[in-house]
Parts: sequence; C-alpha cells; structure tokens
Amino acid sequence: MPAFPMIRTEADVERGLARLRAIDPRMEAVCLVAGEVPLRAGQPGFAGLAATVVAQQVSRASADAIFARLALAVDLAEPAAVLAAPPETFRRVGLSAAKERTLLALARAIGDGSLNLARIERAEPDDAIAELVALPGIGRWTAECYLLFALGHPDIFPAGDLALRVAVGHALGVPARPSEREVVRIAAAWRPVRSLAARLLWRYYHAITRRDAAPAGGVAPLAGGDTNS
Repeated sequence: MPAFPMIRTEADVERGLARLRAIDPRMEAVCLVAGEVPLRAGQPGFAGLAATVVAQQVSRASADAIFARLALAVDLAEPAAVLAAPPETFRRVGLSAAKERTLLALARAIGDGSLNLARIERAEPDDAIAELVALPGIGRWTAECYLLFALGHPDIFPAGDLALRVAVGHALGVPARPSEREVVRIAAAWRPVRSLAARLLWRYYHAITRRDAAPAGGVAPLAGGDTNS
C-alpha cells in the first residue's frame, strides 16, 4: 500500500501538491508559475497501455490524433480485436510499424495469460515496472507513465523524460540541464508524492515554454520517451 493514496480525483491532486510543498518549500514558487495542475487521468487496462505506447516519441498533438483514430478503428477494450485488425488499419491511423508490433505483442501476451494487467495494477510499483519492461517495445518511460496516469500511482517520477529534466533544471536553478541520474537523486526527496512533483513540473514546463509536454492517458511528452517509433 503506498504511503500516499492513489491519485483518482482533482482533490487527490490538491492534497498531493500540499504534501509536496510541505516536503519541499521551493515548490511554492513552482506552483505559482505552473498554475492549476489538471488530473489528466488515463485508462487502466489494455486501452491505457496502448495509449501510452502510441505516445512514445511523438508530440502530444500527434499522439492525441493517432490514438483517437485507432480507438475509432479498433475496439481497444478487446485485445483480440487488435490481433484481428488487418495491417492496413494501423497504417491508416498513422501508427508506426514498431508500435504496431508492440500492440500486437501486448495483445498476444494478454491472450495467452503472460500479461495480466489486473496483477500489474495490484503490484508494487517497482515490480509492476519490471514486469512491463520485460515486454517487447515497453521501456521504462512507458511503464512509468502507465502507472502514473492510468493507474494513478502517487510516487512515480519518469526521470528520463526530457521535459521533466528541463523543468527541474529551470525551476531549481541547476546550471546545466540535469542528467537522468541527477534528476533521480533530486526527486528522491519528494517521496511519497513524486508523481505530484512530475505532474507539477510538466505543467511548469508548459508555463515556461508554452508547449504541452505532459502525458495523459497516453498523450506524449515533447521528447525523451521510449524509442519505439
């Protein structure tokens, strides 16, 4: 059981941000710049994981558009429908060949029982991430963003995300863009609400760049997600 409740509602976001500001008073100034931090809850299950795969290494607008077309063309509530879809369906909606292979592999894994998303939802975050990254086409960013947005885990920080690294450096006055390892070290101080720090810093990034980089239900960051395009 996490030390902070799962993030399910806007009230959960507000409580998490209050906890974050209590942990690190520097976040008061970050909140003033960032403004409102939306919930942006994704979908648990295959549809949410598929959406996060679509989001890899593309802009938010592109991910939104591709996923919307895919959801209209294929019933994502049924992994078997993905397996039954002809290849031209994936081309028509704008999905890359690599992402098509990933979605097909995920659908097969669910079908044969080797991937149980209900088990992933119940697992401890580190165990869930380890199980997900063992799947073809799923890297750490995809696993972390699925847990953060689709499942609402309160203590996930995708330190490999480029926009988050830029935001951390700018917000905390780090002279150069911090490395992934440095961001992991910095974010450790924000336990048990690192997910709220990530949500806030994505919003901060938007405020300073006017570019929306936060994933939501599979909508992508600017860059820095898993390479699988």
